[in-house]
Parts: sequence; C-alpha cells; structure tokens
Amino acid sequence: MKSSYKLDEARETIDIWRGNRESIGFVPTMGALHKGHLSLIERAKRDNKRIVVSIFVNPLQFNDKNDFDNYPSTLEQDQLLLDEAGVDLLIAPAASEMHPQPMNFAMSVKSISDVYEGQFRPGHFDGVATVVAKLLLLVGPSRVYFGEKDIQQCYVIKRMVEEFHFPNVIEIVETYREASGLAFSSRNTRLSDASKRIAPSMYQNLLRAAKEIRDGSDPATVINVAIEKVAEAAKREAVEFGYDYVELIDQNFKSVAQYSEGLRIVAAWTLDGVRLIDNLSV
Repeated sequence: MKSSYKLDEARETIDIWRGNRESIGFVPTMGALHKGHLSLIERAKRDNKRIVVSIFVNPLQFNDKNDFDNYPSTLEQDQLLLDEAGVDLLIAPAASEMHPQPMNFAMSVKSISDVYEGQFRPGHFDGVATVVAKLLLLVGPSRVYFGEKDIQQCYVIKRMVEEFHFPNVIEIVETYREASGLAFSSRNTRLSDASKRIAPSMYQNLLRAAKEIRDGSDPATVINVAIEKVAEAAKREAVEFGYDYVELIDQNFKSVAQYSEGLRIVAAWTLDGVRLIDNLSV
C-alpha cells in the first residue's frame, strides 16, 4: 500500500489509474479504524480494481472543540490494517493542506441541516459536505462507500452528489455490529466498561420497538418505553444517560406519528458523556 500525505502526490498516483481506465473505490474515514470500516473496504474490493482510503479528522464538522481534541488518532495501527486489507492508496493529509487558510469557500447545507444531527451539531453537515466534495474532486472515484450508521450523513452526501451532478455512485453499506448489536464506532473506544455494557441496550430495545410499531402499537409510546428501559439499565450500572433524540422518521427525515412503509428510527444518546448514534429500519 502506498501512503500519501500530500494531495498532489496522491493525485499523480490516481491519474495513472484513471489513464488505465481502472475503476476506483473510495472509502473516506477519520481514522481509528475498526471492523465497520473494514466491511466498507471489503465491499469496495468486490466492486472495483483500485481501493483508496482517506484518513482525515475534519475540524470543520466538529462544533465541540473538546470532541475534536479527544477524537482517537491511531494512524500507524490504521496503516497496518489497511495494508492487510489490500488497500492500494491511503491519503492522510494535514489539515493545513486540506483546508488552506483563510478559507474562502465552503458548502452550505440547507433544510436537513437543522434537524437531528444538524440541530444538535450546528455546522456539522456544512463541514462534512465541504470535505467530502474536496475528496471526491481529488480522487474522482467510480464508487464511494459510506456506512448506514451515519444515515443522515449518507442522505446529505447523496443529495449533494445529485444536485452538483458529481459523476460518483454513492454506495450505502449496512451497519456492521458487534455480537451484542452495538454498532462499531471509533467513539466506542472512549466508553468505560460499564458504559459498554449499557450501550447495546439502545439497539436491542429499539428492535423491540420497531416490531411493536409494525404490529400496530403507537410509535411514540413504544419508543418512550425503549428510552426508559435504557435509562433504567444505565441507572443500575451507575452510568449517566442522556439523549438528544429518538424518533420515527420517513425517508425525508420528517418525524412521523404512525407506521407506514420505509420508516426508520434514528437515535442519539450519551453514556457518561460519550455520544453515540444509531438507526434501524422499521
């Protein structure tokens, strides 16, 4: 695997592949890689000749400086994992190269940026869209792979690609989970032992809620019961629990009050200050 820390160097490598008409699969990440990332790479390898992964902790998408400062960095370990996974090129630029200062241009996400993750992380999706647009222009991939865990991010990127007529296919890959049901996330490394015992209970209780909603129960009632069960489990373990949202939504990220086809439950919660997100189809 080749590692490039300069964007011009990465572009030179990619231009050779383009000249040979080789398909390129791209997996953008912020590092601290885990099995969820590796599942995206495995999917990309089935579809493409060349695989590119980026590692860049994007400061534009953090509205909380402490969250940015505490984001795990494991570049050497990540490089070993990517090499073993058969990745052709790692792009790992410095922030000063990805976002030269002063920044005069940036993406602005409308409408969906003021609900759910956008509401609780102001400016988050502007930062995500800006860095992803830059990376797509640099890599020019045939296909780009994102995990379904970040479902609102997936929606934003797909809409951006459609509205700007980017020639890339966005592939959404099913969330990769631990045996307990907890979605793999780089933030999981910050969970205490007690918090990690509690963390899977959100997904487990939402699975039950989804079944009850399909069977005709009132969505608001069963979702509230699910939240209460997680809170009770956290209390037993002396873990501080809070949540930003747990809601039933349609495909346009609008909150809905009754069951129909194509709905999803989205959730964001904290355990001892570590913020987790997840979602599942109803």
